[in-house]
Amino acid sequence: MKLARIQLISAVSLLAIAVTAAAQDKPNPKKAFLDATEAGADFLVQGEYVGKLGDQAAGLQVIAKGDGKFDGVVYPGGLPGAGWDADKKVKHKVSGVTKDGSTMLSGGDYQITIAGETATVKAPATGELKKVNRQSPTLGARPPEGAIVLFDGSNVDHWNPGKLEGKLMGVGTRTKDVFENYTLHLEFRTPYMPYASGQGRGNSGMYLGDQYECQILDSFGLEGADNECGGIYSNSKPKVNMCLPPLTWQTYDVDFTCAKFDADGKVTAPARVTLRHNGVVIHDHLELKTTPGGGRNDQKPGGLFLQDHGDPVRFQNIWLVPKK
Repeated sequence: MKLARIQLISAVSLLAIAVTAAAQDKPNPKKAFLDATEAGADFLVQGEYVGKLGDQAAGLQVIAKGDGKFDGVVYPGGLPGAGWDADKKVKHKVSGVTKDGSTMLSGGDYQITIAGETATVKAPATGELKKVNRQSPTLGARPPEGAIVLFDGSNVDHWNPGKLEGKLMGVGTRTKDVFENYTLHLEFRTPYMPYASGQGRGNSGMYLGDQYECQILDSFGLEGADNECGGIYSNSKPKVNMCLPPLTWQTYDVDFTCAKFDADGKVTAPARVTLRHNGVVIHDHLELKTTPGGGRNDQKPGGLFLQDHGDPVRFQNIWLVPKK
């Protein structure tokens, strides 16, 4: 009996050690990289590739999933916003791993080998796609005359609480002032979080009027839902998913009109927004409904709120031009 008890205790101890070791080996989904030089080999493979397959232009987005694993999307015609027909929605999903210095992706009729900055594709039509680093055409846009510079990296005087992270703005802050009708320019960067997915991957939000959330998320290569980057949460998905890879600076350019009211406070016209993501119109004069969980629910003028969802999203170059 005593020997059996010792054996049972030993077995339990070994199981506890194994469980602890497994827990230690399991990647932390909240591990976030803010510096590309520290992001590792997978980050160098992840990104966008363009070229021709046969005589047709094509684009490829490669999404790192951690530990040498990848998903990918092939776009006939070119990348989203640059040749791919978002209305037809034709695209081809692939997946694979890195082994012996090259990354192999496959799915359907597609066989893709990535070495260095070249993706060699064997499909119904073959060809090579070269890696590109797209940049928003409005990145670094200077505030025009009459603009209110909300953040230029020098101070957080317009914000409560101030969330200065070096020369960048952190999450979880709103403007001290409220604004009615305006154009807005905002630049944001999502972290590289290879072990996270869905709503856990670089999540924040830009609340217009403190009540309409335009989602900020690392949605690179995803479908483009209303709770993904560029989506107006619970309102509308973007016309096209223009999300660039994580650690790339991206832009939102907003034309916002506040709701209008009669003398009794009844809404006579809903709020509207036209939104450009990285220079491409993804919402055009969209009527807005208040986002559940927004800071306000009366549709009256409110501040600009940058949501804290637990991930180190960063902001720069934020300015606003009031309009009548």
